[in-house]
Amino acid sequence: MDEGSFPKPVLIYDGDCAFCTRSVSVLKRLPIDAEVTAYQFTDLELYGTTEDRATHEVLWVDPTGRIHGGAQAVARLLISAGGIYAAAGWMLRTPPVRWIAAGVYRLIANNRQRMPGGTAACALPPAARGSVSG
Repeated sequence: MDEGSFPKPVLIYDGDCAFCTRSVSVLKRLPIDAEVTAYQFTDLELYGTTEDRATHEVLWVDPTGRIHGGAQAVARLLISAGGIYAAAGWMLRTPPVRWIAAGVYRLIANNRQRMPGGTAACALPPAARGSVSG
């Protein structure tokens, strides 16, 4: 496999965050052909990203190696699912919905410990998460 070339897309999320894990379990029910992995078990360098970025937002790495983060990662995932999901994904990519989606995504990501399924570990920096029991 060439550097920056992957057999299928990859969704990378924060596996230490209960809200993120629950959200991804819902997204995995969609008809997508992608690898879904927690960043904690991923060679982030292989995908051209960092732990800092992976803790900040969900990432979608397309087969060419291009990285989409946050709401645009969700949009790409929906597009890959096809059908009505693809229509929703394309809508998320189109201004002004794109701008609104980015704001809503950031609001949720910044408050994920308060969201249903969230835990105190979601709010902690990665180095401190091991000491919190859920």
